[in-house]
Amino acid sequence: MQPADAFRTIPGTTLFDAQQSRRGYWLNQFCMSLMSEANRERFRADPHGYLDEWPMSKAQKQAVLARDLNQCIAEGGNIYFLVKLGATHGVSVAHMAASMAGMTDDEYRDMMLGGGRSIEGNRRIGEDGDAQPHRQPQGGAVGSAF
Repeated sequence: MQPADAFRTIPGTTLFDAQQSRRGYWLNQFCMSLMSEANRERFRADPHGYLDEWPMSKAQKQAVLARDLNQCIAEGGNIYFLVKLGATHGVSVAHMAASMAGMTDDEYRDMMLGGGRSIEGNRRIGEDGDAQPHRQPQGGAVGSAF
């Protein structure tokens, strides 16, 4: 097993390695474009049209439109770039993290102040803890995550 492969079995963990970086290059470049107010305005006015200017995969564009941050990460997005998407929509990083965990802002804050998620049931994919992929709110959920 390659060292990077060990991380693939931990629920909620996506290693942003060279492969993910290549996969998400245009998704992350799109997010960087949102540093410009003019681009943020264009994206908010016509999300589909603006996304069509980027050579992203259909899955990447769908994840952006659904505001599915977990899927954006699975599609090669890096959270440091994705925060620009949240800022474009006027949401905080804390709110984005809460949405990714399927919690309200208060629930997420309280969980983190309490030491984070329990390791019990979350050591490997396939256990029954609250961080398991089948218990996450986004991956396939319809509607806006934030």
